Amino acid sequence: MKIDAIGDIHGCFQEFRNLTEKLGYDWDSGLPRHPEGRKLAFVGDLTDRGPHSLKTISVVASLQDEKEAYYVPGNHCNKLYRYFLGNNVKILHGLETTTAELSALTEKERSVYKTLFINLYEGSPLYQILDEGKLIIAHAGIKEEYIGKKNKRVKTFVLYGDITGEVNEDGTPVRRDWAKDYKGDAWIIYGHTPVLEPRMMNKTVNIDTGAVFGGKLTAFRYPELELISVPSSMPFTEEKFRTFP
Repeated sequence: MKIDAIGDIHGCFQEFRNLTEKLGYDWDSGLPRHPEGRKLAFVGDLTDRGPHSLKTISVVASLQDEKEAYYVPGNHCNKLYRYFLGNNVKILHGLETTTAELSALTEKERSVYKTLFINLYEGSPLYQILDEGKLIIAHAGIKEEYIGKKNKRVKTFVLYGDITGEVNEDGTPVRRDWAKDYKGDAWIIYGHTPVLEPRMMNKTVNIDTGAVFGGKLTAFRYPELELISVPSSMPFTEEKFRTFP
């Protein structure tokens, strides 16, 4: 099983295309395909904040439909899903850019993207267990004891991380550093928390290198265990990145 896992795209479609081309995928068909049959995996948060959330949805949904990629939802995906269902969600923290893209479309076009995304979301597991359990893809990570379980506590962890219940000054939840205590044998590939460089610790790899905040878009190649990045075209916002002691 040969997989290229892509970090949080957040609507940075050009960076996504640049990264897949650097990884050896061609777009001749309109979708990224690898000549050696490698497959893409997405750690969630496809949308919000960046300029091209809808194009990103369209490509990932098409790949998933053809069983050519693995996708797991992130917290932004979960919020967009609830928005499409008509739930009362706040149009904040990046969702406003996605809804602005939608509002520029006709009602018929909006309906197409709504159907695409709902089918993508509902057709995907909360987290992926791949390569006979040797590889886990989960948006914000997952504790070893949660692997194989799907309850409310697991869902909160996978979507939001190991949150304490406290809130940072910018309104984001305070998160514990769960990766430093991970002792499992499976590789866990995740994103959610922007870091300036990919963070590899105890067979966990955080590949959210803040593309939408002017960092990089990063891929983790499995089983090679290689990290490949491309630079972002977005303005650099240093305070959005987390540093670890």
